[in-house]
Amino acid sequence: MNAHDTSILAGARVATRLPAQDLDRARQFYSEMLGLEPVDERPGGLLYRCGGVDFALFQSAGSSPGTFTQMGWEVDDIEAVVSELGRRGVVFEEVDLPGLRTSGGIAEIDGNYPSKGARGERGAWFRDSEGNMLGIGEPVV
Repeated sequence: MNAHDTSILAGARVATRLPAQDLDRARQFYSEMLGLEPVDERPGGLLYRCGGVDFALFQSAGSSPGTFTQMGWEVDDIEAVVSELGRRGVVFEEVDLPGLRTSGGIAEIDGNYPSKGARGERGAWFRDSEGNMLGIGEPVV
């Protein structure tokens, strides 16, 4: 294997891992608040699948500081998603930083990746029952 061979992980599937100090509490949050059920489970772990991509919650003595987005969903209608999740009891973060301010839980973000063909993004953030920071994003074309 050549040290400059950059393709070794390019074809691999990516799967997020999120810590949960209380896996039963996390399962309940993801079910009741987000409408997600595990597609598989093992001792100490729950596997979820969204849009063909996996993420797992795993039993952990540690926790995330919740100071950064650990995982996000890209949606077509952020207002509808934020409204529905709010109706279920999800509490969205209010952000008031230079260049990033939420209104009704949603922020307008300048810029986006050129490959997405968007000029910006609308974003919203919330914490799960375990303190993990999760995001919702909608590209602005």
